[in-house]
Amino acid sequence: MNIAVQVAQVIVAVVLFSVWIVRPRLQTPYRGGDAKNLKEEFAAYGLPNWFMILIGTLKVSAGILLIIGLWFPVVASYTAIGVAILMAGAISMHIKVKDPAVKSFPALTLLILSLLIYFLPIINI
Repeated sequence: MNIAVQVAQVIVAVVLFSVWIVRPRLQTPYRGGDAKNLKEEFAAYGLPNWFMILIGTLKVSAGILLIIGLWFPVVASYTAIGVAILMAGAISMHIKVKDPAVKSFPALTLLILSLLIYFLPIINI
């Protein structure tokens, strides 16, 4: 397996775990609107609390699956598409609340890494 793909998997997984497990209550410069934590961020987007729980569950699960994908690459491939869709949704929420582009940088980075995880093995680079 391509080492770049494995590194991308670990990076995406660690960032997902960091956001949803380590720092959900912490303020970061990338929170949407004027939010100081994840709960406020989802409220700023006009999304209900149950949706935040759903997205968090999906993202933490995706992180776990990306780690499992180090041994079972097909798992990482499918998971990467799911993460790319989630990151496109995150970017669209930043656009919805008219955030400056810099706030979308983490989601854009994870979107690009997820696409690399999916496409690099296909094009065999």
